[in-house]
Amino acid sequence: MAGIHITDIEAAINYWRHKKPSPDGVLLAPEARALADVYALMIFRHASEVDAAEVPSHAQAAWLAWYDTTPDTPCIAICSTSQGDNLCKGCGRTFEEVQLWPGFDPVEKRTVWRRITIENNAWRFNRYAERAAENRPGR
Repeated sequence: MAGIHITDIEAAINYWRHKKPSPDGVLLAPEARALADVYALMIFRHASEVDAAEVPSHAQAAWLAWYDTTPDTPCIAICSTSQGDNLCKGCGRTFEEVQLWPGFDPVEKRTVWRRITIENNAWRFNRYAERAAENRPGR
């Protein structure tokens, strides 16, 4: 099963903390609280990922709302897979990932995003970083 990585849970919690700050410094918004419960269980279990199917619906909804604020695709319009490369020099995705991307669900997409970010070899992270920055949501 596809899993949501703990760093995505953290990012979603921080998104909600910023979007709906605590009025008293103690209480969390319902969305942040739902995600914090998932996060706490992950820490307790020493888990870096949680099966998406095990995340309660209200926490899933909060995570998906955060996900909708992230870039959908790592593509920077320099696709070397169209030239026969198995791994795109522009975005870092495999040929198969580029082809199947439209059918991937949010968890699958975030898994690929995590891998290419960790590898940090794609041009989107170095020589063409400005292109990647231009494609951020809200710009």
